[in-house]
Amino acid sequence: MAAKTEVLAQADYGIDAPFQMKRLFWRGGMTFALGLGLYVMNRVEAPGPGMALFVVLGLIGIALAAGGYVMYWSSKVAKAQYRDKILDALPWRGDEKVLDVGCGRGLMAIGAAKRLAKGGRVIGVDIWSAEDLSGNSGESAMANAKAEGVADKVRVENGDMRRLPYQPNSYDTVVSSLALHNLADSGERDKALAEMWRVLKPGGHLAIFDVSYAGEYMAALEKTGAEIVAKSGTLLLWCTPTRWFVARKGQ
Repeated sequence: MAAKTEVLAQADYGIDAPFQMKRLFWRGGMTFALGLGLYVMNRVEAPGPGMALFVVLGLIGIALAAGGYVMYWSSKVAKAQYRDKILDALPWRGDEKVLDVGCGRGLMAIGAAKRLAKGGRVIGVDIWSAEDLSGNSGESAMANAKAEGVADKVRVENGDMRRLPYQPNSYDTVVSSLALHNLADSGERDKALAEMWRVLKPGGHLAIFDVSYAGEYMAALEKTGAEIVAKSGTLLLWCTPTRWFVARKGQ
């Protein structure tokens, strides 16, 4: 029997790159403390040099800690705001069949589900083990869907974005947030992008929000005849160039 999904009082979409964020905070704190320690040690015999070291190291420490805050804010505030901007840029009838590729905890899938009427459906796909699906990421996505009141419109499945287990022209809308960049090799990212395009119906829309490579995705899609109908400028989220866009597939 499947484990019962916990209903959360509030949805939790997690912290992206938590180790990098913690490392920035830790390094910032240690650098500031080192500068302060050097000043204290030298404040009697060499107060001028000690203060100069403190100013330099203190500013570096503050900058590192600020980077950690930017990463925290990007995860807790910005990604939900930009999720809504992206989904608002898509046309909605309410009965769409939507695929969220690399859905994680379900941020995009749940946002899409809120825009659907009774006939609409969202499938979230990601790579999870059987254990994950009963108690980790897949479970978190469904718990978030219940917390947001859309669990009846959302289903999560196990699948590799480079080999999506769906027929061509299956979905009205395909979305993907902060997932493609996890494929380190450009050829693998190309495969995943081609898979998203394959399962999208003619006339349908693909929306991608990602760090570093969004320009490459747009250029690749335009070579296939895609129309880029909306796009952002370069955003500095997670201390990394970040962009989103919406592409329309020709009939």
